Amino acid sequence: MSDLPRKALSRTAKLASLPLGAAGRATVGLGKRIGGAPAEAVYAEFQRRTADQLFSVLGELKGGAMKFGQMLSLMESAMPEELAAPYRATLTKLQDSAPPMPASTVHTILSRELGRRWRDRFEEFDDLPAAAASIGQVHRGILKDGREVAVKLQYPGAAEALRADLRQLGRFARTFGTLVPGLDMKPLVTELQERIGEELDYDREAQAQQQYADAFKDHDEFVVPRVIKHSPSVIVSEWLEGRPLSSIISDGTKKERNAIGLKYVRFMFSGPKYAGLLHSDPHPGNFRVMPDGRLGVVDFGLCARLPDGLPPAIGRLLRISLDGDGIAVRDGLRAEGFIKPRMEIDPDLLMDYLAPFAEPAREETFQFSRAWMRAQANRTGDFRSPSASLALKLNMPPSYLLIHRVWIGGMAVLSQLEAKAPFRAVLEELLPGFTED
Repeated sequence: MSDLPRKALSRTAKLASLPLGAAGRATVGLGKRIGGAPAEAVYAEFQRRTADQLFSVLGELKGGAMKFGQMLSLMESAMPEELAAPYRATLTKLQDSAPPMPASTVHTILSRELGRRWRDRFEEFDDLPAAAASIGQVHRGILKDGREVAVKLQYPGAAEALRADLRQLGRFARTFGTLVPGLDMKPLVTELQERIGEELDYDREAQAQQQYADAFKDHDEFVVPRVIKHSPSVIVSEWLEGRPLSSIISDGTKKERNAIGLKYVRFMFSGPKYAGLLHSDPHPGNFRVMPDGRLGVVDFGLCARLPDGLPPAIGRLLRISLDGDGIAVRDGLRAEGFIKPRMEIDPDLLMDYLAPFAEPAREETFQFSRAWMRAQANRTGDFRSPSASLALKLNMPPSYLLIHRVWIGGMAVLSQLEAKAPFRAVLEELLPGFTED
């Protein structure tokens, strides 16, 4: 494969094969069931083969399809356990792996972006990628001065592929719900469509990464690699060696998961305060645990620019909700644009809906878990529940879109980690408005 598959008809056909393939496997499963195979065995095989096809198709297409798969892998903690289990390992692969570009394509990109004599900059350069994801892949190299570096290259045709994929995924969103029941796909696709330009601009990403690196230079909890050179399609930065966060989720001890969960939260809230940025792609593939225990962070393609830090209204309204003043919370949300001027909202129902957002801050320590995350998803996802009907009345101001994504995605990762830690103390230290007006 020398390039991203770019022809719209070809990519559409591949994406369409997912729901069609699921239907076909269901038919085969029915036949096996009639033939006497146990229902549990048929269902398990159906889920395993669907998961395999999901990774194969989304991984091969990369682009928006791959990005969509990464978002699904982030939210698997909200899926019912009997459905999440067969998908978990497969979706985790989507966090940091995809079929690589051939070396000839890599060399062409580097010649165009770094100059025809680009190899003269390197003592060593590995043609095989160390990591590959949705719109780019990373190669390991050693510069002439001995520094070990990561060379991130954008796939040729990434812009066209992203736009084509997201158009098609929007059309198939409802059908995708049969592959991952319990999750509303349409908002995920809509958000991806709105962020295309930011994800494709490697100059913008390099600026954000360096801003973080400057803010956390020699930090005792976080490591952000410094940028050495960048162009619209290539970023060369310091190499970051560490254990993937996904391995801590799957194999880490309780002590490790608690410690990393706390650092993960501290990083998310520290960014706006010290770097003026919010890292807005919270899935585990962007985090590493360093040998010294610090949290390493990569991929700054999606960051909210917050030069004044997080809006104090977030902390203030969270504090008021903990005090149980539903009327004040409703009025505050209306002032921030979450409730339209003439929309009537029951304060008690609002407090019930917002309870999961406030619950981790209610006690000195809080235990996240997949069971807790699933309970929240079921409570708000059941169209018969009052919480689900209330959600339809609320409005998301554009300035809060990425903040909301990080808050929800962060809770999903903490639930995957099954982390228990003093998260309230982090809010008291780093969330404006939480301890005072």
